[in-house]
Amino acid sequence: MRRLVVIEFLTVDGVMQGLGSPEEDTDGGFVHGGWGAPFAPAVHEAVTADGPPGASGYLLGRRTYEKMAQFWPHQPDDDPMARHLNATPKHVATRTLTDLRWSGAEVLAGDLGPAVVDLLSHGDGDVVVLGSGDLVRQLVLLDLVDHVRLFVHPLLLGTGKRLFRELPAPRRLRLTAVGTTSLGTVALGYDVLRDPGAQDVVERRPPGAA
Repeated sequence: MRRLVVIEFLTVDGVMQGLGSPEEDTDGGFVHGGWGAPFAPAVHEAVTADGPPGASGYLLGRRTYEKMAQFWPHQPDDDPMARHLNATPKHVATRTLTDLRWSGAEVLAGDLGPAVVDLLSHGDGDVVVLGSGDLVRQLVLLDLVDHVRLFVHPLLLGTGKRLFRELPAPRRLRLTAVGTTSLGTVALGYDVLRDPGAQDVVERRPPGAA
C-alpha cells in the first residue's frame, strides 16, 4: 500500500485559511488572506524544491485544485516545483467538476473512502494531499492518513478555518522530523499511529483482497 501524506501550512493557532492571497478564501468574512507570503522566501530551507520526496501522485480537494490549476500549468519547466506538479498524476475529490483541463488530472470517482483505498493499493510512492482542508478532515475521520507534515509559521491570527477540528476519538502521532527556517517557520513530520481496536474506519486492503 502507498502512503497518504498530508502537507499543510498553518499559523501557530492552527489556521490554514487564505494562506496564499487576499482573495483565496474569504469564507466567514476572513480578511487576513495572504498571511503566508512573508514566510514563503524561507520555506525552501525546509523543503526540497522539486516536490515532496517520494510523491508519485497528488490528491486534491475541488477548491485547492481550481486554485492550483489557475497557476501551475502556466509556470515554466525550469521551475522544479512546476515541473513536478505538471508531470505528476493529480486525483481530484469532487462531485461538481467533470472537465479537468490540467494535464494529468482526473476525478476521483466513487465514494471517498473506497476510492482512496483503491488509489493507495496501486503503484509506488506517496500520494500527497496539499491544502484541501475539508478533504483532509474527511480523510482523518476515515483513518486514511499515514503521515502529516506541518509547516507552522510564527503567527497568531485568532480567526479563520483551522485544519484540525472535532474528532470522535484522539489520534496519536509519532514525531519523525523537526526543521526550522531562518524566518521562524517550524517544519514537523508525524506518522499517524493507528489504534488496532478503532471502529468506523475504512479497511485499508486492496479491493478484492481476502
